Amino acid sequence: MHIFLVNDDGIGSKGIMALMEAAVERGHEVTMCAPRYQQSAASHRFTLTEPIYVKEWPVDRPGCQAYAITGSPVDCVRVGLQQLVTRPVDIVLSGVNDGYNAGMAVHYSGTVGAAMEGALNHLPAMAVSIHHHADQGMIDHLARYAVRVAEKYARADTPPHTVLNINAPLLAPEKLLPPVYAPLDTGNFIDGYERRQSPRAGTYFWMETGGPEARPARRGHGFVLSWPGPYHADADGQPRKPRQPCVGRAGHRLKRPAGKKVLIPCRTPGN
Repeated sequence: MHIFLVNDDGIGSKGIMALMEAAVERGHEVTMCAPRYQQSAASHRFTLTEPIYVKEWPVDRPGCQAYAITGSPVDCVRVGLQQLVTRPVDIVLSGVNDGYNAGMAVHYSGTVGAAMEGALNHLPAMAVSIHHHADQGMIDHLARYAVRVAEKYARADTPPHTVLNINAPLLAPEKLLPPVYAPLDTGNFIDGYERRQSPRAGTYFWMETGGPEARPARRGHGFVLSWPGPYHADADGQPRKPRQPCVGRAGHRLKRPAGKKVLIPCRTPGN
């Protein structure tokens, strides 16, 4: 399988390198096209009026090619798929992002934006994220799991322009419970701007991020594959009633939607 890797944390970040290693371990060909610099919160932005520079990035792995690109994550997908890949791509895999991309954060995320661009190019696409401050063992475990999911997802009969969004908590691999499908929450963060004064350039504003939004969240229409800790599963991996409510970031209780079937069997990450 030919996997196209992209992220918004930049070329050489721990997350995307873990995905590359996991893909190589499984015998896959990899083309990595990632921003030269950090591009978090780039959403679906792409470059219109500036040149996009591409530099080959050295990777000492068989079947891997890597490129550092001066544009956004979406630029990386567009330029990579149109100009850099040498054979057809089977799936676009974006991440592993340093920090969750859940709820309304998906609209701001460069990680999700890159996956969406892959889907717009008629390819299966996945975004993969983990909680901030995850250690390398947690990232590596998630990367190996994501590649195994990608192998099934690339062959699944899914609707066009579908993006699978995976989020993992800050837990050691042995403490993770089986993954579940969960509705996309509509909770958001309270963001504000502090007015400051520069002695040379005058007034400027610096963004401050707060806690979860006070407004009650409403159930969204999308679904994300996530690892909320309180859930457990039947022998076939399907989630059932949690031991205790899994409360989302804005107080929204996550439940498996009635009548919805999962696209990929939810097995434990170790399988």
